[in-house]
Order: sequence, then structure tokens, then C-alpha cells
Amino acid sequence: MGINLIKRYELKRTLGVRSLFLTSVYVNDKLCDMSRPLRIEFDGAIYHVTSRGDAREPIFITDTDHILFLDILKKTCERFNWLCYAYCLMDNHYHLVIETPDGNLSKGMRQLNGVYTQSFNKRHQRVGHVFQGRYKAILIEKESYLLQVSRYVVLNPVRAKIVESPDEWKWSSYRGTAGIEKPHAVLTIDWILRQFDKRREKAQKNYKEFVKSGIGRESVWEGVRGQSLLGREGFVKKLIYCVKGQEEIKEIPRQQRFIGRPCLETLFNKKSATNIQKRNVKIVESVEKYSYSQKEVADYLGLHYSTISRLIKRNQF
Repeated sequence: MGINLIKRYELKRTLGVRSLFLTSVYVNDKLCDMSRPLRIEFDGAIYHVTSRGDAREPIFITDTDHILFLDILKKTCERFNWLCYAYCLMDNHYHLVIETPDGNLSKGMRQLNGVYTQSFNKRHQRVGHVFQGRYKAILIEKESYLLQVSRYVVLNPVRAKIVESPDEWKWSSYRGTAGIEKPHAVLTIDWILRQFDKRREKAQKNYKEFVKSGIGRESVWEGVRGQSLLGREGFVKKLIYCVKGQEEIKEIPRQQRFIGRPCLETLFNKKSATNIQKRNVKIVESVEKYSYSQKEVADYLGLHYSTISRLIKRNQF
């Protein structure tokens, strides 16, 4: 049974979308002894979703597999009322940018990966898992990061050095959004293009330039909090309370349980950095209260791991 932390609760002025109700926060359908990613789901939430092949094996072998997956994705979007802003199908994994007006990512992903697994195995006369564990999903703020994340998605083949230009990869949303070919029926392009110009032709030209300018840039994921949230500070703060009280649930990965913890830069300010006694207090606090690993603290402070370990042991007696 999923963990429902908060009953339907209106979130005003959080994401700038029309429907703002927190439906639930999921660890998974049930608790077990393996680590499970945290799921924050609410009406209007937008995610970057990835899923990889089991043991890094290919999940797309032929062109028919790509076509089949996009067809299943289209049917999933229709059934669960999703909007797909971007996609990229690589050999052994895929990327999606999905909006969920009804706050139902987990349900839709079970449908998408489950149906594709059955179809893939039947076509290739295989049995067993196609995907490696559960999918990964990062909740993103629409206004500040949707464009950047969508660009990141379509540039995957370029970063992997499979192609030199995104228009050379036929299994992404780039060609459809840029007007090079008719968009796949699963794709929603109006919102993205409106960010560049009201006129379609001009918008597509500007979109191409925007994507091209992203080649070689630093990763958009530098600002991700707890492997779960990507947005401006206000967006993150309004959602951090969703996971408060979950620090003791070991099935949730540590970085996600402590998503609201202060960063090491905040804990070790100038005063604590220059005062050894205050610094040592903050070291203990970082490890025992905020669950930073001893290695993380040691690396940040430029100290040997054994120094941190001795301080922690000393504090326990």
C-alpha cells in the first residue's frame, strides 16, 4: 500500500498551472527491503522520466520497436490524460518530459513500461525483465526549467556522440518540434514554441537556435535537490514539506529522505570554518542530524576521512 503523507491539499502559487492539488507522495505500492525512490505526485506536476534496459541491454532493437513504443506512449497519454513535451529513444534507455494534469505518474508508468515489456518480449521471443528496476523521475518547475530539460532530452544523441546534430536522430521529438517533419501524434509542441514566438515559423527557427546553443553547456541537473526536485528556491521550498517526517523510512534513498536539509555550504559558514570547535560541532551535526556521509563531509572540508570518523566516535561516548 502506498504511503499517503498528505490528504488532498491545495498548493497555491506553487507551479503556475491551473490545477494545484497534492494527491499523494509515494514510496512505492508497498514497502520492502530494497531502496525505493520517492514519488511526489499532484495535479499538474511535470517530470523528466528515464527508464533503462535491464543490465544495460537494448530496449530498442529494430525500428519497429521504436514505433511500437511511441504508439504505446500515445495510448498511455490518452488514457491517463498526459501531455508529452519531449522524448528521446536511445538504444538502451529513453527520456520523456511529461505533464500529469491528474497527478497519476505512477499509474501511467506501470501501464507504459508494462505493456511495452509484454510487446517487446513477444516480438523477440524473450521472457523476463526488459527494464532495470523502476523508472527515475525528477519533478521540474515548468516556468524555469521545462525548456532547458526539453533541450537536454533532444540533445542526448549529440552528447553520446552518436550524431553531430539533433536533427540527425529520428527517434526524438526534436524534428517534430523544429518543423522538419510532422510531429508524432504523442507530442505536444504548442507550449514550447509559444515561448519563442507567436508565429510558428519564427518560433521553430528560434527553437532550433536555442537547442543548438545547448551543445556543450553544463548539465541542467546541477541544481537538482535530493535527486527529486528541479526548480527555483521558492518552488523547492513549497514542496520540501512533503517529505518531512520521512527521514526514518530507510526504503527511501537517503538523498531523497533528507531533501530539505541545508547544504554543506550553509552548515559550514565562515564562522564555523575558522573556529575549530564550531567546525567540529557542525561536522557531528552534518552526519548525525542531516545524514551526510562522513566521506561527503571530509571531501567538502578537505579533511581525511579518519578525522571525521574520530570526531563522530568521540561524540557517541
